[in-house]
Amino acid sequence: MTPFRTPYVGYDVLAKWNTSSWDDQTREVLRKRLTEVPARRFFSDTEWQTLEAVCGRLVPQPERSDPIPIVPWIDEKLHHDRRDGFRYDDMPPLREAWRLGLAGIDHESHRRFGAEFRSLSEADQDAVLRAIQTGDVDGEVWACLPPQRFFTTVLLKEVVGEYYAQPAAG
Repeated sequence: MTPFRTPYVGYDVLAKWNTSSWDDQTREVLRKRLTEVPARRFFSDTEWQTLEAVCGRLVPQPERSDPIPIVPWIDEKLHHDRRDGFRYDDMPPLREAWRLGLAGIDHESHRRFGAEFRSLSEADQDAVLRAIQTGDVDGEVWACLPPQRFFTTVLLKEVVGEYYAQPAAG
């Protein structure tokens, strides 16, 4: 995968903190987003670690000493069963799609490289993610979950969305 580059170089949304651009309610929402990172309540430890590794490949943050947390916010959304209000007819419900998809990522990692996704090299992780993105996967998980749709409309959408929902990202 190509290195991640923000299209907003030099822009700092937090510089607006004490300006008329934000009201007190906005400041409070953003303060919570910055300081109250949710604990794990939905994902298993294995699912959490797999998704952390996936996030590290989809939105690498090598320039940050403290990477922006992404997985806790996805976990929080799923714990509260917050959905987009629609579901593709070939997809299972969102919570089930996440559990199947993360299991499928680890299954594909074992099938191709004999190890869990989080243990693979970056190049091998990229190969697994690219295979899912293109639908070049095998296994019973993917018979229940369309890999390309999962990659694009669930995994990528949520990971990138949660990254940019963090005020420090931008």
